Order: sequence, then structure tokens, then C-alpha cells
Amino acid sequence: IEPFVRSSGRLITWNDATVTAALREGQLPVPVVEWKSGDVRLTVTACGVGVPGRSAMLVRYKLTNDGDSTRIDTLALAVRPLQVDPPSQFLNAPGGAADIHEIVFDGRVVRVNGTQGFSTLASPAVSGASSFDQGDVSEYLATARVPLAARMPDASGMASGALLYPLLIAPHAAHEIAILVPFHEAPSEPLIGADEASVVRYADELQRGVEARWRARQARVTVTLPDSDVVHALKAQLAYVLINRNGAAIQPGTRSYARSWIRDGCLTSSALLRLGETQAVREFIDWFVPHQYANGKAPCCVDARGADPTPEHDSSGELIYLIAEYYRYTGDRAFAETNWSHVLAAAGYLDTLRAQRLTAEWSTPANAPFHGLLPPSISHEGYSAKPMHSYWDDFFALRGFKDAAFLAGVLGKPEQAALERDRDAFQHDLVASLEAAMAAKHIDYLPGCADLGDFDATSTSIGLSPADAAGVLPTGALERTYEKYWANFTARKGGREPWEAYTPYEWRNVGAMVRLGWRDRAYEALQWFMNDRRPKGFQHWAEVVWNDPRAARFIGDMPHTWVGTDYVRSVLDMLAYERESDSTLVLAAGVTNAWLADSGIVVKDLRTRWGPVSYTMTAGPAGGVIATLAASDLRMPPGGVTVAPPLQLAAWRVYVDGKPQSGDPASVTVRSLPAVIEWLAPGPAPGLAPAHVPAKPLRARPRARRR
Repeated sequence: IEPFVRSSGRLITWNDATVTAALREGQLPVPVVEWKSGDVRLTVTACGVGVPGRSAMLVRYKLTNDGDSTRIDTLALAVRPLQVDPPSQFLNAPGGAADIHEIVFDGRVVRVNGTQGFSTLASPAVSGASSFDQGDVSEYLATARVPLAARMPDASGMASGALLYPLLIAPHAAHEIAILVPFHEAPSEPLIGADEASVVRYADELQRGVEARWRARQARVTVTLPDSDVVHALKAQLAYVLINRNGAAIQPGTRSYARSWIRDGCLTSSALLRLGETQAVREFIDWFVPHQYANGKAPCCVDARGADPTPEHDSSGELIYLIAEYYRYTGDRAFAETNWSHVLAAAGYLDTLRAQRLTAEWSTPANAPFHGLLPPSISHEGYSAKPMHSYWDDFFALRGFKDAAFLAGVLGKPEQAALERDRDAFQHDLVASLEAAMAAKHIDYLPGCADLGDFDATSTSIGLSPADAAGVLPTGALERTYEKYWANFTARKGGREPWEAYTPYEWRNVGAMVRLGWRDRAYEALQWFMNDRRPKGFQHWAEVVWNDPRAARFIGDMPHTWVGTDYVRSVLDMLAYERESDSTLVLAAGVTNAWLADSGIVVKDLRTRWGPVSYTMTAGPAGGVIATLAASDLRMPPGGVTVAPPLQLAAWRVYVDGKPQSGDPASVTVRSLPAVIEWLAPGPAPGLAPAHVPAKPLRARPRARRR
């Protein structure tokens, strides 16, 4: 359904206008596209309305006269045999043409191929269709005509048609029409009046309801930054993930990737849990676990055909991690108990995989890089041509072994000791393998797989999060890996190294740099990746970003919500992340002076493994920093809460609730909330001047009673 505008004797198409794209309020999943051509402005707004199983798309077309004289402009809605996806989108559902074998115009209903179509809420002045042999409808519109056939069959599948709405528009005024496109049933005659007032009133009511529901869903966690686009993109990903779902199945896309992978699902679920969206994660687990194989193997992917048997060895660790992560964020012991059999079976399957590389054959010096690892798989797309001993698999296996032992302890299971031994043995063999592979390949960075010694920092990032293995990886190798990545990134960013395309899975490296303490680098990378939202106003990324944005090449899906939630996890790491090695919650490790130089930041009810955390951080006098940690339902982590602000000077005096503190000022740990921490330059005694108290201090919520 493609709009055209005829004004002052000329036909205006998308190619004749300046086109901008945005989301309502910057983050609601209600896209708005505006065409501007001279004094003609067309605004198209779309949103999903209704309930699952009985939903539709509401599309509103608002034509505005920005000129100083009254005009009669005509809005045309053409029905053409084209998909949104171009032919370059070839995966799963190939793009390009979309057969139209019949169009029927029946009052305010347009029927396409019998059961599809839409209802126009406002009555058109004229409508009609043509066959391919008679010419595409755009040829008629170019000469201010429309074919007059109310019904047009076309054996070639290339029929087209149009509805015309002539509009008398006063200076600086607008008129609007709207359509409803049902997703599940045939279109029917609208039950409202066809006059413009009735149409606008009805559309306003539908849209307000949709926006209110999304606004409430996005409001569970509050993040306020001077860079509002970062926040808008954060909240938009939450909506896109939920839209991309197929029932309970979490999917990275709706066209190319309309399938549910456990690797996408577990990391997407981690992002959802941090944003307070627990129900969708629980539904996904409930839907996925029945597909586990009898031998404990978790399928890599599930779709309408059932479980995919492809051997991708990351999947079992990911399933265990998903169940454990849900428990950590919800404390739902009964749910963990219900799923314990799935955890134990998956851990057992991982152990059988590992055993394949513990035989005498794999204990020779020549095979040292492979000893104790999982066998080769193609879970990493880079190894799809030939399976490899991918450390991607092993990092997820380590996470799985850790979490199986963790849940056994939580639930008091007799298998705890054995699982802890498996965890420790696998971690030992994984580290030894990395050291052996580095020596065998004469490299000083962590390789992507033991076979090749290849460089793949984006894959290695799984070793930091969620595997939390930074403290045991070969000394210095982790830092050198990301130094190498940074050199490559800055060469690409600075134009010193030509590039054709990249995948925004690289967002994970922003979180990795935060965990390495590279605050400024993380922020610089964030700024660059933000430029590759396409279009920027829609706050999303494709799976593949091409240097030439108009290149007719495969982009995956857009929005691609596994990429999107890699963004979410990295941005939230900048604000708060859990450091597993010492059970510490680290705040503000990625917050930059650029954010504090303006109005500072506010974080409220951000979910962590220990409960919600709320804090503000503002610039203090002479380049200092003031952090206010609010009381909340946070369970104090065993290692406390560490605050690591951006500091501009080398020497600081630190005060917690007005009391001087000793030690390293770069990070201050508190063990009770609320707390106010001041970093002050040498000078007079401290004191919170009124100007430095947040204008709207966070209020402590009543502490919930725990069972």
C-alpha cells in the first residue's frame, strides 16, 4: 500500500520528497514517516491495534498544506504487487514481488487475493484496478487518472489499483484519512462513519490506547541521560523484542529470522530481565524446555517444524544460563525447582560432549589446544563451512557448568558437589586450551577457536559477559585482544581502513570495554555505532550494516533484536553491572564526563541480580562528582556496591555521608543504602550545597515483605 500525492499538476512520490522517520516520543513503537516537498507535507503514522489473534495495523495519512493559499491536493493509496523487502533480502521469505491475482474494490473494503486487504475508514472519491497488461496503476496516477474496474483478476499476479481522496486544504491546515489492515481475517466494512471527524476521533482513540500500554511497559525502569537518543534506543529495543515474538517464542526478527534460537533468546532474556520484563522470559522458558532432547541436548533452534537437530554446542549451556538468570532476577525458587531436571540433563549432556576430548588421543602435546573442550560445531556462523573447536561454545558451556552448580546449591541438590567438580575441571581445561592455542599459533590475543587462532573479539566478549571468566583468562591476553580490536575499530572509524560492512553484534564490545575499565573508549564506540541506526529515527539496527546505506545487499532483519539487546546490555553495563568474581554491584563504570557536564544522570529501579538499584550522579564543584544512592529493595551484595565515576583529576578527597574515606578514590564501595558519595578536589571541608542536590531526589519505595 503505497501513497502518492498529486499537487499543482505534479505527482509526488517518495523519491520526490525529503523523507524523515521517527518514533512517537522518540521510543514508542509507533513509527511516523514524513514527506516534505515544497508546501506539501504528508505524515504517515502506523501502529498495531487489537489483541493477539484479532489484531490489525492502523495507518493514518495526514496531508498538510504548508502554503499560504487554499489548494485541492489528491492523496492516492496505490495497491501494488511489491513487498516491503527487496530482492536482496533472500533468506527464509525472499523479497521482491508479491503476487496480486485479484483486486476487488467494494465500498470501503479492498480485497486482495480473496482473503487479504484492508478497510478504508474514509470513503474514497474513486477507486479502480488494472491488470499488468493494462499498465501499472502508477502510470495512471502520473496522468491524473485511475483505472475504473472495481474488480480485476490477473493470472500473472501483477494486478494493481488505487483509491483517490481529493482534499480541499486551507492554508496551514491538514486533512486526514486512515485505513485498517487486519492480520488474521478478511477485511470488513468499517463500523464508523466515513466523515473525517469520525475517522480522526476513532483513530485517536485507538492510537492513544496503544501508546499508553507501551508507555507503561517501558516505564518499569527509568534512565535519564543528557543524550536522550541513547535512552530512546534503549526503550525502543524492549518494544521491538516483544513485537518480534511469535507467541511466547523470542525471535530476532520477523522475516529473515522468524525462528527462535536459544542463543538469541538467552541473551535477549537477560536484557529483558534487567528492564523488569520477567513475564515474557518465563513464557519463553516454558515454551522452549519441552523441546529439549531426551539425552539432555538443548536444540539450537525451534520453529514451526519443531526442534532443529543441527549440532551447535553452545545451546545447552545457554539453556542452563537462561533458567538460572531468571531465578537470579526473580527469586522464584519453585520455578527453578520445576526446571531442575532440564538443567541437570543439559549439564549431563555438556559433560558427555566434553568427555569426547578427554580420551588418550586428545591428551598428547600436539592436541593440547583441544584437550577438555567441547567438540567442533557450527554455532558460530564463521565456522559454518567447517565445524571448529569454538571458544564461543566453551564460554557458554562454562556459564552452564557454573549455573548448574549454582542452582544445585540453591535447591539443595545432592549433585552439587559433582557439578562443582565439573565446573572447576572444565574451567581449568578451557584456560589451558587457550594458553596452548596461543602458543601453537604464536599469537598474544585470545583466539576465536582453537583450530585457527583467529581473531574475533566480538565472540570473545562472551567470555566477559555472560561467562564472567575475565579473572581466570590468560594474563594480559584479554587486554591485548581488545587493544587489537580498538586499533582495528579506530582505523575503520577514522577512514584509515576501508570497510564494506560489519555486524552490530560489535555492540557487545562496548560492554567488554566497560568491564575492562576503558570508559572513554566504550563511549567513543557507542557514539559511532549509534550513527548506524537505519533510519536513525526508528532507533534500531539491522544485522548487517553496509558502509553504503543504499547498497542493495542483505541486511538480515531490521529491527534485529538480538543486535538490539546487545546494545541494551552494553548500555546498562555502563550504568550498572554485576562483578561475579567478588559478588559486587558496580555502578557508573561507563558513565562519562560528557553525561555529567550537562544535567547528570538518573537511574531508577534498574534491575540487578540483587534487586532494583536507583541512583543519581551529577557534576560537583571543581570537576568533582556527587553520587546519591537511594534506598531501595536492593539486597546488599556480598561485595557491596562499588561506585566508579569519571574523575578528571588525579587527587581527590572522598566523603561518604559527610565522612572522609581513605583508599583508592577511583572506586568507592558502600555496604548500606541510602548513601551520598562526594569526590571533591583539595580545598575547603565538604558539604552538599543545595545546587548539587538533585532537583527531584529519588524516594525510597516501601520495602516489600519477603517470604
